[in-house]
Amino acid sequence: MEAACETMPNVQSDEVRMKKKNRYERLLEAIFLAHFSEGKEGFEFQRKEMEDHAKRLKIRLPKNLGDLIYSFRYRVPLPQSVQSHAPKGKKWLIRAAGMSRYRFVATAMPLQIVPSRMLAEIKVPDATPGVVLMYALDDEQALLAKLRYNRLIDLFTRVNCYSLQSHLRTTVPGLGQVETDELYVGVDRNGAHYVFPVQAKGPREKLNLVQIEQDMELCRHKYPGLVCRPIGAQFLEDGPIVLYEFAEADDGVRILLEKHYRLTAPDLLTDKDLEEYKKASSIEE
Repeated sequence: MEAACETMPNVQSDEVRMKKKNRYERLLEAIFLAHFSEGKEGFEFQRKEMEDHAKRLKIRLPKNLGDLIYSFRYRVPLPQSVQSHAPKGKKWLIRAAGMSRYRFVATAMPLQIVPSRMLAEIKVPDATPGVVLMYALDDEQALLAKLRYNRLIDLFTRVNCYSLQSHLRTTVPGLGQVETDELYVGVDRNGAHYVFPVQAKGPREKLNLVQIEQDMELCRHKYPGLVCRPIGAQFLEDGPIVLYEFAEADDGVRILLEKHYRLTAPDLLTDKDLEEYKKASSIEE
């Protein structure tokens, strides 16, 4: 995505300031303002509108039209010119609304999920193969590999879990195309079956509320007979892996559980560590 230009002092006209914005922001703002009116808290638009507004504004369209919407849904915040129209105490987000259709929604829920810095870390003996450690990066692919090799989804959920598919891309009625980074299935000691959609992020990214909502819809559509337990995973800059479990509440998606795991060489686990974990486990039981 092109870098945004610096804005000039307020003495410039709105037209000049508009030209200084990058093309993604200008197109999204044009779509938003074409539908918005005071008091509205939601409205739909179609992907085709990008082409119409691009012609009117004389903007060169990106080769992948979907990338514009994807960027503002998952990677970068919506322009301030859009958020300034949100009702008090709410922010705008973009949800899928079907094939090539999207919906602006004003919500009071936090849009990005930020790890708590108050939680203690849990040390786990690192079972990642040495050759993988030699070449792994700090992106979501490396995170997914470490989750699998160290069975962190099992530890976190207390269910025997098995990776079913990576980067599952499918179509869900009412949403259109959705994608989850990895899908696990599992069975507990009572024989109940579960499905765990996992969204993974590197240290410079943020988990997004919209992705968790879509994972829940995916499970309802594709696996209606399984218990859906959405999982978020993130590398932190200083090393630990954060895992979240989410659940639906009356006012939207909420964090049900958050744990911080640090993969550690086995010889660095002390007797004191093990004693503390034994106490914590007996309390949870």
